[in-house]
Amino acid sequence: MGGSVKDVQSKKELDSAVHSGALVILHFWASWCEASKHMDEVFAHLSTDFPHAHFLRVEAEEQPEISEAYSVSAVPYFAFVKDGKVAYTLEGADPSSLANKVARIAGSVRPGEPAAPASLGMAAGPTILETVQALAKENGSSQVQIQVQNGPADALKRRLQQLIESNPVMLFMKGSPEEPKCGFSQKVVDILKEEKVKFGSFDILLDNEVREGLKKYSNWPTFPQLYCKGELLGGCDIAISMHESGELEEVFRDHGIVTTDSAGAKVTEAGSGKGGISASTGLSETLTSRLESLIHSSPVMLFMKGKPDEPKCGFSRKVVDILVQEKVEFESFDILSDEEVRQGLKVYSNWSSYPQLYIKGELIGGSDIVLEMQKSGELKKVLAEKGIVPKDTLEDRLRKLITSSPVMVFIKGTPDAPRCGFSSKVINALREEGVSFGSFDILSDEDVRQGLKVFSNWPTFPQLYYKGELIGGCDIVMELKNNGELKSTLTE
Repeated sequence: MGGSVKDVQSKKELDSAVHSGALVILHFWASWCEASKHMDEVFAHLSTDFPHAHFLRVEAEEQPEISEAYSVSAVPYFAFVKDGKVAYTLEGADPSSLANKVARIAGSVRPGEPAAPASLGMAAGPTILETVQALAKENGSSQVQIQVQNGPADALKRRLQQLIESNPVMLFMKGSPEEPKCGFSQKVVDILKEEKVKFGSFDILLDNEVREGLKKYSNWPTFPQLYCKGELLGGCDIAISMHESGELEEVFRDHGIVTTDSAGAKVTEAGSGKGGISASTGLSETLTSRLESLIHSSPVMLFMKGKPDEPKCGFSRKVVDILVQEKVEFESFDILSDEEVRQGLKVYSNWSSYPQLYIKGELIGGSDIVLEMQKSGELKKVLAEKGIVPKDTLEDRLRKLITSSPVMVFIKGTPDAPRCGFSSKVINALREEGVSFGSFDILSDEDVRQGLKVFSNWPTFPQLYYKGELIGGCDIVMELKNNGELKSTLTE
């Protein structure tokens, strides 16, 4: 290799080097981190001493897929890969530890000879070493965090939220719209201009606290980040995809974002949170009747883009996820499939965007309101007040059945009329031992029959449980009885 350091441009490139079986030493760095820059000089010197190893640099923030694969949360960070596996890692600006680990995994420069001074971290020179160690001391540790470890502090959270909501469309980017500092930011700016949308922006290169805090706040590791009405739409790739498909224009329209072509147009106000129905909507009686019928077609009704198992926008997906988490049965209507319903419902409900969630015919709101209500516990309260009972999952139901009696047997048929010989044997064994038990006929409920096989990891019936724990099937029950252990096992 000639003792050079190479920058990694893609995960595919790195995987190729790692899978070749060669010794690979990775330096994860960041352009804003001074410790990374100084350790890079040490790294370069070490590559000269150990020319047979691959010394590779990875810019942690620009290669999030690689950083995630190697569990990088701070820079500088080093990973030592041998025979395709990570042998060691090192976090922080510690030249001596870096040199020692390189020497340990790479061996001497020439067999039979001790490592050269540079391999011990000395080639970098006293000035570099002193600078790195002083920087580490200033920071109170030997590392500089990429991300806030326990999430942004409350003050930072408030600041981030205020920034995100400072404009209906908000772009966090590198540089400014007039002078973008990266191609991805430039592309999103161009897209917003093509969409003729007014937007605010924030240069994350000017404020590292915002830059790192926003990654954690949004759970999105890269920039740019595009927000609409406080909701993260995504980064450059997603913005391009939405723009090309026309979805971005729909999102802006549905959220009442004014384009520069329609400066005189009014943005529809959402109302007072519950989206009261206008006294006179101007809708035809036929359409009004249809909308009312749809809204009341289920106690919990969601008008969304796409279907629950295939949402077509992040806002719809979020509400679906919330309803699933709350174990609520609901019906849905794909507003992309019917333009008349899509436009008419906005007027009927006086609510300009989607999704729209209704409970017992009353509009609750969109994704923001539903999320806030879930976080505060209000959603659960509203559901209870409206008589919407959370639906037990099959797993919940099985747990309740299994624990419905201290001794519980799942059989084919009933104790008085078993429908198979194995079930009959287990019933007779329990009765002969004088054990009281509950039973469930698995022939009467196919969901329970199939679900219990998976739940218990036991493929056949009958199944005998004691205090919620599986004892076994017919063979085990008969063996316990023959050994005189059945009654004691079921009365411990």
